[in-house]
Amino acid sequence: MDSGVYGANAVRELLARHGFRFSKSKGQHFLIDGNIPEKIVWLSGIDGSCGVLEVGPGTGALTSRLCDACGKVTAVELDGRLLPVLRETLAKRQNVEIVFGDILKMDIGKLVNEKMPGMRHHVCANLPYNITTPALTAFISAGLFETMTVMVQREVARRICAAPGSSDYGAFTVYANYHTAPEVLFDVPPECFMPRPGVWSSVLKMTARPERFLEPEHETVFFRVVRAAFGQRRKTLVNALHAIFGNAMGKDEITGAVLSCGFDVRIRGEALGLGDFIKLSDFFYKS
Repeated sequence: MDSGVYGANAVRELLARHGFRFSKSKGQHFLIDGNIPEKIVWLSGIDGSCGVLEVGPGTGALTSRLCDACGKVTAVELDGRLLPVLRETLAKRQNVEIVFGDILKMDIGKLVNEKMPGMRHHVCANLPYNITTPALTAFISAGLFETMTVMVQREVARRICAAPGSSDYGAFTVYANYHTAPEVLFDVPPECFMPRPGVWSSVLKMTARPERFLEPEHETVFFRVVRAAFGQRRKTLVNALHAIFGNAMGKDEITGAVLSCGFDVRIRGEALGLGDFIKLSDFFYKS
């Protein structure tokens, strides 16, 4: 295992050699603390049987550590200017393939199955801040990954792991928890990056649930109920649901459904947990 390129001076010199300048529009913040990639890989639980999808490899700080631990790394990078940088830092790595393009425009299932066939699939990445939510949604929707261990803004990690009734709790919290069991592993201060972001980051591990709670048709109704509940947070759950389902059923019927689930008629959607939403959606699914 080589030491990689870490530390502010070493990374600055590396980028200068290749004439690279940071792009704010791409949300680029490269890791310069070598302890962070070590910790991420260790806590991710990956091994030689795993194929890892990385997004935003940057200088390859995390990529090189992933290569030490897993069978193959497929790293997707949007910025083609990083090609010479990655050629240098990953020159000794034989189990990595860099794919240049926009991960949000790719067929992730096809990419993973073509590049890492027969392997257990995982995501491990320092995600660009500006694509965090759509990227996580795409990974979950692909239905291929056992775990997703990602560095994100701390506020995003808190939102995903938020408890019902808190200000951070929302529709994406329910979506993420329906499909995965998320946990915050540790926080990362701004000085671990170049350039320094204006916020702290967190490493989040999302472990895919082995089975779906609901059948596909019921699942569709479930997420309609969730979106309705959070669509207008200041409204009571009854009023929020009536705004979406009012054409199909009367307000009295919706009120009855809420009461039959054991909820106060004045309750708001943000107070319901995952199990509560499943119970409530059952009424609308059967109606």
